[in-house]
Amino acid sequence: MLAVCIGLDIHKKHSYAAVVDESGKIVEETRIKNTKETLEQFASKYRGAKAVIEATSNYRYIYDVLENYMEVKLAHPYKTRIIAEARIKNDRLDAKMLAHLLRANLIAESYVPPKEVRELRDLTRMRKALIEDRTRIKNRVHAILARNGIFDYPSPFTKKGMDYLKRIDISETDRKLLEINLSVIERINEEIKEIDRIIQEKAKVDGDALLLTTIPGISYYSALLIKAEIGDVNRFPNKFKLISYAGLCPSIKQSGNKEIKGHITKQGSRMLRWILIQCANVAIRHDEYLRNFYLRIKKRRGHNIAIVATARKMLVCIYYMLKRREVYNPR
Repeated sequence: MLAVCIGLDIHKKHSYAAVVDESGKIVEETRIKNTKETLEQFASKYRGAKAVIEATSNYRYIYDVLENYMEVKLAHPYKTRIIAEARIKNDRLDAKMLAHLLRANLIAESYVPPKEVRELRDLTRMRKALIEDRTRIKNRVHAILARNGIFDYPSPFTKKGMDYLKRIDISETDRKLLEINLSVIERINEEIKEIDRIIQEKAKVDGDALLLTTIPGISYYSALLIKAEIGDVNRFPNKFKLISYAGLCPSIKQSGNKEIKGHITKQGSRMLRWILIQCANVAIRHDEYLRNFYLRIKKRRGHNIAIVATARKMLVCIYYMLKRREVYNPR
């Protein structure tokens, strides 16, 4: 049998597969269910072939099944879209395009982290999601108080604030809504405490995370999140690749001999970029080296640019710390 390349356009419940041989001729086009049995049956039929799927939200399960039978590549969705942009798009054409790009070796691959790194990502991202959920519900509480003309009050999420809420004069409906929202916040707080406990336990036995906690401003949570988002630091040949992966490098517009640097690209790991900026805001209050660096840039460019530059500086430190297995020591 001729060597074949397979492109799979993945959806929630099914995928569309296009199989082409080494000459580019269509061997098979089929719609398959995303069940383990169906995927294994299809993969075993083309055992040893090359396949490509896009990095969608549900790629993991399909990737794990297929890689037992064939060589699977994960296509970078943004870069592949640039290569394969088409005016007419449907499942059949997308699958064929992926197969032809794979045959021509034009797939821009995404990093597929090992299982343990994926689990760390799930854990740290869940904590962030819980914090965001709690913030949304807290805003509902403030909105209930605001529509009752109550603006000057202690934090309703403390014991003093709770006592205050019991004494205010509002309708029975709004009082019930307050109770419901506050009970949800209390439950989320319990879940956050539990997930913090798990994160701390994992970070205390993770060599990379322990190294990162030597940087002022990086907690157990921040360290584990950074570790999870970076994965194996050795996959980055230099610090510039890691900076680009975090989306912290400046965009560049070049025409002839003229080169203009703009804002950061923000193309990369959104979570890594977010946590670095959070850590930078803490670090400039506790670390002299980073504070002096921040103040020097802030004087010329303002806070926003200075804090992003500080986050980038921290990432460079992180790169060399993980590469050299060294604790933080800027001097």
